[in-house]
Amino acid sequence: MKGQGRHDKFSETLYAAQSTQNLPLKFHTEYLWFNTKKHREYINITGDVEEIVKRSGVKEGMALVSAMHITAGVYINDAESGLIQDIDEWLEKLAPFNPNYRHHKTGETNGDAHLKSLLVHHEVIVPITDGKLDFGPWQQMYYAEFDGQRRKRVIVKVMGEIE
Repeated sequence: MKGQGRHDKFSETLYAAQSTQNLPLKFHTEYLWFNTKKHREYINITGDVEEIVKRSGVKEGMALVSAMHITAGVYINDAESGLIQDIDEWLEKLAPFNPNYRHHKTGETNGDAHLKSLLVHHEVIVPITDGKLDFGPWQQMYYAEFDGQRRKRVIVKVMGEIE
């Protein structure tokens, strides 16, 4: 069959990679909780996620960090305050508060927050190397809240090999 050889080769490669490691895998889950003081807020969560990775004991793997609400997001960028203001202004230009969103016919007033969340996205995956988040230069992780002043959570799921 056409393409079958490529699929078989992939399977063999995957099997070979798994069979040479023989290290136990671990999945570790924790939650970060937020109740922001402002309606829109950007919170650096890099240190919190680093602590969770450390507690997990995972040496090589990845961390999934995901906002569990449809009006929030998680992103990676520079921790420079001017850039954070630029991001906020950019999001407001692309998805401004507008009382005429069709979503508001449901009684809600947060249509812009849903759109901002789509632009930022709700999750990131970061590699873990030698037990640490493996970021590039200047990279930091942020929780972005677009409809705050109420309790929300972020899931941090660490997956990988332990020694």
